[in-house]
Amino acid sequence: MLANEMKSQVVSLCKALIREKSYSGEEDKTARVITDFAEKKQFDEISVDELGNVALVINGTFEGPTLLLDGHIDTVPVNKDHWETDPFQPVEIDGKLYGRGSSDMKGSVSAMIIAADQFTRETGKNFPGRIVISCSVHEETFEGIATRSVSEHFKPDFVIIGEATELNLNRGQRGRAEIVVETTGVSVHSANPEKGVNAVTQMMKLLAEIERLPVTEDPVLGKGILVLTDIVSSPYPGKSVLPASCRATFDRRTLVNETKASVLQPIQQLIDRLSEEDPTFEAKVYYSKGTDTCYTGNTIEAERFFPAWLFDENEDFVSRTHQALKEIGIPAQLSHYSFCTNGSHFAGEAGIPTIGFGPSRENLAHTDNEYIEIEQLTQAVKGFAAIMHALLIEK
Repeated sequence: MLANEMKSQVVSLCKALIREKSYSGEEDKTARVITDFAEKKQFDEISVDELGNVALVINGTFEGPTLLLDGHIDTVPVNKDHWETDPFQPVEIDGKLYGRGSSDMKGSVSAMIIAADQFTRETGKNFPGRIVISCSVHEETFEGIATRSVSEHFKPDFVIIGEATELNLNRGQRGRAEIVVETTGVSVHSANPEKGVNAVTQMMKLLAEIERLPVTEDPVLGKGILVLTDIVSSPYPGKSVLPASCRATFDRRTLVNETKASVLQPIQQLIDRLSEEDPTFEAKVYYSKGTDTCYTGNTIEAERFFPAWLFDENEDFVSRTHQALKEIGIPAQLSHYSFCTNGSHFAGEAGIPTIGFGPSRENLAHTDNEYIEIEQLTQAVKGFAAIMHALLIEK
């Protein structure tokens, strides 16, 4: 594919995706843009599963591995008052394409699709295995949960996460957990507080102990931080009554080898000790759960625990893709994501060899006046095509 043609196609497709608002659960119009575009290309299969994930498949001539490239098509909401341009009317300014989802991550999805089309033209499908472009839903609310059905159906041998890496190669990420701590009190009239148990006071005791917990750390991924994100008591507002309950929520960034049980254990041990010291102390800790409705009408539900993952830099699939990028002039550095991605399922849960590669910078995700550099967008097409070549053809 000629460079100018490739650039025109990837920018045009990215703009078309940006124009369709696609908050989590509202990705249907963006999904339709993708399927309509793919029907005009050489994809062998185009499907939409029960949750709304779109899959575009190219089958090689020979038996071989399945390479799946995943990019989510949902975005976080916008406050238009904070934008200098209309977030759903893409505009090019000084080599940058502005619009919601441009960086996170409709640009990368567009680059994957164009790269697959380019790879098909260049090989004539004369390669072993197959390529699956997974355009997934609900990543912003449930990292990796919707893609469980994708990996179950396609059973990939390799996965490329297209989240922004600034064209570097990421081999891991911290995971994420949403932890809830609740204390229970005895509600009485606040004129006689000694006759009850104040749930907020009990929570303050527990929070002080949680603050003193040691922070786990990984030499590559960094710290497994635990941050208080909200706290609320009930009844609220408390009018002349002691609160009967208090709930606090924590954001926990998890590391490799940490499990659901091991992450909660230190907090549970604090609760057990405080209960022994004070018979009136009552508390519990658990993971929050979420439920959303997909645009297909089906429901997605899960505990908010999304595991970390990390692959050694000397793994064959890592070194092959790294070398392939450098050979086409992309000076990719090995790194890792600071945030959570669908890799939490593919690598963290399913153990599938996974790497991250995509255009743009991490810190542009979820921001007002979000943009992607057009040069990075076009370079990503070349990079994805090189990765396809490295994992399916080169040995």
